[in-house]
Amino acid sequence: MSDPTVTLSIDGVRVSVPKGTLIVDAAKLAGIEIPVFCYHPKLKPVGMCRMCLVEVGQPERDRQSGEALRGADGQPVIRFSPKLETACTTPVGEGWVVRVSSDKAREGRKQILEYLLTSHPLDCPICDKGGECPLQNLTLEHGPGKSRFLVDEKQHLGKSIPLGELIYLDQERCIQCARCTRFQESVVGDAVIGLAQRGRRLQIVTFSEPGFDSYFSGDTTDICPVGALTTADFRFGARPWELRASASICPHCPVGCNLALNMRREDVSGGREVVKRVLPRQNEAVNEIWICDKGRFAHHYAGSPQRLAVPLVRRGAELVAATWDEALDHAAQGLRMAGPAVLGIAGGRASNEDLFRFRTLIEGIGGRAVLDDPMAGGDVVQRAGVGLGTDLGRLGAGDLILVIATDLHEEAPIWWLRVKQAADRGARLIVANGRPTRLDTVSSQVLRYAFGEATRVAYDLFAATSGWGDLRGPVKDKAVRETARAIAEANNVVIFFGREGLDFEGTAELAESCAALLAATGHLGRPDNGLIGVWPRSNTQGAWDMGIRPDPDGLPTALEAASAIHIMAADPAGDNPQSKVVLQAAKFLVVQELFLTETAKLADVVLPARSFIEREGTFTSGERRVQRFFTGVRALGESRPDYEILAQLGGRLGVRMREGASAQVFEAIAASVADYAGLSYAELSRTAPEWPPVGQDDLYFGGAAQKNGQGLGVQLAPAVESGESVRQSPVEPHERGERRSILLVPVARLYDHGTTVRPSAVLAPRLAERRLEINPAEASRIGLRERGKVEIRWDGRVESVEAVTSADVPEGVALLPRSLGIALDAPVQVELKVVA
Repeated sequence: MSDPTVTLSIDGVRVSVPKGTLIVDAAKLAGIEIPVFCYHPKLKPVGMCRMCLVEVGQPERDRQSGEALRGADGQPVIRFSPKLETACTTPVGEGWVVRVSSDKAREGRKQILEYLLTSHPLDCPICDKGGECPLQNLTLEHGPGKSRFLVDEKQHLGKSIPLGELIYLDQERCIQCARCTRFQESVVGDAVIGLAQRGRRLQIVTFSEPGFDSYFSGDTTDICPVGALTTADFRFGARPWELRASASICPHCPVGCNLALNMRREDVSGGREVVKRVLPRQNEAVNEIWICDKGRFAHHYAGSPQRLAVPLVRRGAELVAATWDEALDHAAQGLRMAGPAVLGIAGGRASNEDLFRFRTLIEGIGGRAVLDDPMAGGDVVQRAGVGLGTDLGRLGAGDLILVIATDLHEEAPIWWLRVKQAADRGARLIVANGRPTRLDTVSSQVLRYAFGEATRVAYDLFAATSGWGDLRGPVKDKAVRETARAIAEANNVVIFFGREGLDFEGTAELAESCAALLAATGHLGRPDNGLIGVWPRSNTQGAWDMGIRPDPDGLPTALEAASAIHIMAADPAGDNPQSKVVLQAAKFLVVQELFLTETAKLADVVLPARSFIEREGTFTSGERRVQRFFTGVRALGESRPDYEILAQLGGRLGVRMREGASAQVFEAIAASVADYAGLSYAELSRTAPEWPPVGQDDLYFGGAAQKNGQGLGVQLAPAVESGESVRQSPVEPHERGERRSILLVPVARLYDHGTTVRPSAVLAPRLAERRLEINPAEASRIGLRERGKVEIRWDGRVESVEAVTSADVPEGVALLPRSLGIALDAPVQVELKVVA
């Protein structure tokens, strides 16, 4: 049943909108502009700035019958309120007449602007917001044109005040609309900034240490209607009209956030075009109009002076510059001599086109291609992923979300935000993990388990849901039984699964059991239901789709059996010292990379690849949405796209691949990979109207996020929608061995030390610290003082790190961030020894 509609007149235009629609939104839908400052369609209205003043007339009604009174002309008698109303806080009513452009309404808005400008500096010639400033634009359209106040009466407050390392505040420019503080408090749930003092002295302050401690701080600069909030990397960096925009996809996590790269050619960069800032590109089904700060600021790695610009070939003990022909010939010779014992290792940050070509090359010479992302379950997601048309933004009351073995806040912040918003709308959120995470605070139920036992939770949920009480006896845990009942009764169910505390086998078991749970409760094969893998890289799911999977025995084991190794978009030596030892002994090593990583330093041939900013291609998100990214700037030095390097190398090895644009590679994918059949770059580039309107003429309404004119992508249907069966029983969890020592669990941190994060200087102060976290009781047992040094010992390895205590860490467990050069593919039992 459709929602009831209300019909009214706005500036003489007849408008029909759903009941409850605010006047400001109804006008926007009808193409009528009502100026706003404090209002934003993603925030709850507060009516603070009064910029949206309009006249509102309501039909007079008979007090007894309630019928509308009519005049001599037969039309309803309209009585206008003597006062102007705020369009952003007033829901529409049947038969209302709203005047936006009347003299009275325009005079009211003129007075509001005059008041705002009494405290606003005359910074327009130098202000960062100049050229895309709603205050500037609306003043020209609605303002008085001449001020009655003296310039020296204006407020003189602080300028260039850092709220943190990433965001700067200009106090004089702030118009106290509170968009930023409301976004942080009500949307994100990070109340780390707020308003202090009163009256004209009202100012934004930060309450956190470090300042503005939120993964979404940059989004406040997009919705700020003036130049009060600016990012550290773009402040005074360029004028909006100097910038050229290009559409892209964030390469840092499996969400697949849509980006807009803003670029400018400049002398300081040698006449090259450089990316000056990154903005969200609207895609309401993926990231809405938000991106996390990693996606906004980490792009600087692409312009780093440390990037590889020319091919390198080993001459004795040194890597020296070479021509492309020399490097490709040498690489081909080394791989040819190795015969079928070639191992190809690809990283999940490579594009679909790169991965498809990589597998074609490695298997074409008789080798084997494996994935460097040690998490299983991609094949399960292919069968039981979320249904076609899924949109997390629709989940609410009556729906359920289970998040298990993952910390979404650190691993996929926008998914964390969208899951939190679904919980705010009434969805039942269940969080299962071995330790507390940020989602616990908004969850309906927390299921705590010992690390390594995630599959046991999924198994028990299935047993309690399906009545399989005889699997291991009745499920006794009350919380599990209640959760199972809620899953069975929910309208829609989405499960996010990760790898925290699990090895490859554990994630495989978890994925299968979660899929079985969804199948048993009828939550597969339709929109807003299914399984989502929280992958460690942006295109891990794409790698599975292209037929490249992790080695179940682990990368070091796979490396030991290889005579020659070809590595693309991965740094196993930098991630794992054990892999480094094996690579040092390799007979021949070819590396395609952006930087001279620890792995590249060991190579016989290093081939410089282009970053995502310098080329085009596609990524497949964790929701299996295939999305296209476009070329932004000219390539650095002699670097080439990975797929092109592979085609040229294949030609020398007798593996013929059609050279050409990435679109032609995608055509080959569509012809070879069943799930991608019928797709093309043109299909991925289709768009549709989205709400709210943002950017361009709607800067004042929806903010600076850019309208999506380059493609919303295409979501792939899971195999279950084509009739393929899904396992109907959970996987019996393997019994874990007795724990006699500390279990060291690798955990994700958003600001890791990965190849595509560490070079971004603006993020340097926020990078994860190299330190171990343990429970206070454990620290007391081994005699550790706070921030003391400990040695971690296991399998003959010894690592020395600083240690801190946290009550959130379970006893018998130690947590260590990944990407610190001590990376582990899975939890391992260790001994801890205090050394300082």
